[in-house]
Amino acid sequence: MTHRALTSLKHAIPQPYWLDAEGPPPGFTRHAGELHCDLAIVGGGFTGLWTALLARQRHPDKRIVLLEANACGGAASGRNGGFCAPSISHGVSNALKRWPQEAEALIRLGRQNLDALQRDIERLGLNVEFERQGKLNVATTPWQVDGLKAMQEKYRRFGIDCQYLEGDALKARLDSPNYVAGLFESNYALLNPVKMVRELRRACLEQGIEVYEHSPVRQLVEHVDGIRLETDYGVVVTERLALATNIFTSLLPRLTSKVIPIYDYALTTEPLSDEQLSAIGWQGRYGIADSGNQFHYWRKTADNRILWGGYDAVYPFASKLDEGLTQRPETFIRLAEQFLDTFPQLGDISFSHAWGGIIDSSARTTMFTGSASQGRIAYALGFTGQGVSASRFAAATMLDLLAGEKTERTALKMLSRAPVMFPPEPIRYSAVTLAQRGLEQEDRTGRRNLLLRTMDAFGVGFDS
Repeated sequence: MTHRALTSLKHAIPQPYWLDAEGPPPGFTRHAGELHCDLAIVGGGFTGLWTALLARQRHPDKRIVLLEANACGGAASGRNGGFCAPSISHGVSNALKRWPQEAEALIRLGRQNLDALQRDIERLGLNVEFERQGKLNVATTPWQVDGLKAMQEKYRRFGIDCQYLEGDALKARLDSPNYVAGLFESNYALLNPVKMVRELRRACLEQGIEVYEHSPVRQLVEHVDGIRLETDYGVVVTERLALATNIFTSLLPRLTSKVIPIYDYALTTEPLSDEQLSAIGWQGRYGIADSGNQFHYWRKTADNRILWGGYDAVYPFASKLDEGLTQRPETFIRLAEQFLDTFPQLGDISFSHAWGGIIDSSARTTMFTGSASQGRIAYALGFTGQGVSASRFAAATMLDLLAGEKTERTALKMLSRAPVMFPPEPIRYSAVTLAQRGLEQEDRTGRRNLLLRTMDAFGVGFDS
């Protein structure tokens, strides 16, 4: 199997498929000189771009400036799988486990957010390959099957449409020797993340929002008359500031221990023929994910490649941020081996791209928001791999905070109460390693060890 995996990766391009397929980013403007604005946004990924667009809806006449250190979407927003969930809480089960008193609101707001995101895509004319075709969750072991049945009951409790599948019914959705059961949920979407970034950026520019790229903010200085942002070529002075930098927390050091970088990896195949897709029973355009703590996610691209990612979740010692860590040959080989084992019908398939990206992971697997500087600064981070749709909700919440408005969003405990801080090194690395070993053991045995049960009791976790 290893030889086949190595052969399948022989010509894989070491960069994200989405970025390669869409070509170089559009021409940019770098910030220079001094300017004053009503609202500045730092970060040009999903969260920052949504913040700018939603702010323009609220404030048609205000001067809005967005600053991005590199090209918009060059970090997490352009490297993910494009799974667009009807959730802001990392799923129904997570909402029920961590915030049972507000779970109903979290689930409702997550579904409403996906509806609103689709309306915005249509209203703004965004060409992002948006497909609301559902998601299939699949199981291998008896305890994973039990988990799917439990998920089905939770979905029914909240009126979420789903269908439990076994045998021929499952094979009609996915035919793999590795999976014995599935749960299909119809209300789930996919999109092209790089197209989404570039279309949001285009919409910002069309609405008079100033977008400055390759303009890293080196220093944030608070003054009575405004917040001063120093870039390499000038200064931006703003009345209000939204920080949409995710894992890059240096501008507000108090956030540094609230999130850690987790490196996630993915492959894409060469385009598959209709015959190949028929051989694995995958005729629709829905996404798929398996049920382990170390889980895989996969989907089709517009030209019928399979994007296959997940499983390894790598924390680097001292929360190291390094582009070199986005290439990890041992993980790519493991992913290729697992793909070939999952789909023996596909024979000698080749992978076209292999890449990694950084997930900003909180200790409770959900995003959170907050404010600083007497309400003049708002931030949102900790999306833990669920930011494609949740970033829009986070953007709206930051704008509520900056306006001093008390809304249903700002009242949510999930958003307003910060997660547990990660301990300093080397305790941090040891704790994450022990937790991940416990999750691996649970995948093998179906039993959750004492450490994980203790973490559950304190609302801390690394599970998917």
